[in-house]
Amino acid sequence: MSRFCHDRVRRAIVERVQPTTEPPIPVDLDAAHALGVTDASGTLHTQGEPRRIFDLASVSKPLAALGVLVAVERGLVDLDEPAGPEGATVRHLLAHTAGYPFEGEETVGAVGARRIYSNTGFEVLAAHVEEATGHDFPDWMEQTVVQGLDLVDLEVDGSPAAGYRSTVDDLLVIGRELLTPTLLSAELHAEMTAVQYPGLSGLLPGYGRQKPNDWGLGVEIRDGKDPHWTGAHSSPRTFGHFGQAGSFLWVDPEAGLACAFLGEERFGPEHVRIWPGITDEVLARFAGRSRG
Repeated sequence: MSRFCHDRVRRAIVERVQPTTEPPIPVDLDAAHALGVTDASGTLHTQGEPRRIFDLASVSKPLAALGVLVAVERGLVDLDEPAGPEGATVRHLLAHTAGYPFEGEETVGAVGARRIYSNTGFEVLAAHVEEATGHDFPDWMEQTVVQGLDLVDLEVDGSPAAGYRSTVDDLLVIGRELLTPTLLSAELHAEMTAVQYPGLSGLLPGYGRQKPNDWGLGVEIRDGKDPHWTGAHSSPRTFGHFGQAGSFLWVDPEAGLACAFLGEERFGPEHVRIWPGITDEVLARFAGRSRG
């Protein structure tokens, strides 16, 4: 067995047999689901079905953004080089300010004028990275993110906007990467998680118009948004994404925690109702806890 394969198997065994001693966090949902919490050093808690592969829907976007930013880190792509519609850049595409609609390639706004959440922008990003790297985007994701983080279950063959699949176990590894980056420099990670084009308003799908609707590079930034899918006690610096598959991944740098949720039931009123309470319970239990 190659060293790479051996390391992957070893990580799978070590991470997946660790029992949790915490009582379950209340999740008022009948459908199958999984929930996990991690800090920078390792998994703190899992419940439900953390090893089951679920659809990610738009939680695919921050993962794809990580792949794009690896290309930036390696000097193959520049954040401010042209990409997409005239006047737009890679940065605009990552920050949902290129003027594309949710779906479709005909722009509906001026570049940099509004925050228009777009699947198309991520499809265009993938094509741009393919041209810059000479790799198909799924291939690039496999080499840089899946292998780079020694992931076991993440499937990256689908659309970078909403087509990936994963387990909570693997999302927690990604959460740790977003807490303490290894694939990106500290400077690029800071740029990823900083507000891009401050002050822009826009719709947050499922939660209405937000003013401002702050985003980083491929991740939504909580700031003072209300209503919101994270908790009342989440720090303004919290960043992440949720998806229509009933999925979320958030990272709270001030709490030093990341949390992932996946499930069978598609996003709807029940998720709007229960997710903030889940997050607040995670923060109450685990923020500031020493693992020593």
